[in-house]
Amino acid sequence: MELSAILIPAPEGGYVALNPETGTTTQGESIEEALVNLQEATGLYLEEFPLTLSGRSLLTTFQVATHA
Repeated sequence: MELSAILIPAPEGGYVALNPETGTTTQGESIEEALVNLQEATGLYLEEFPLTLSGRSLLTTFQVATHA
C-alpha cells in the first residue's frame, strides 16, 4: 500500500512526520529516522484500523498573505 508522508522541520531539531491518510504522526532526528518511525507507527495503526483507499492523495501548495 502506498501512502503519503509529510515531513516538517521541528523547531527543536529533527523532523515531524505525518501520514495524512491515517493521521499518524511521529518524529525523528533525521528524515530517514522520521520515515522509518512513521512507517512503523502507521503499520501498527492499520493493524487496528484497516484503511480502504479510493484513490491517490494529491499534494499541492497555496499562499496566504502575511501581515507584518
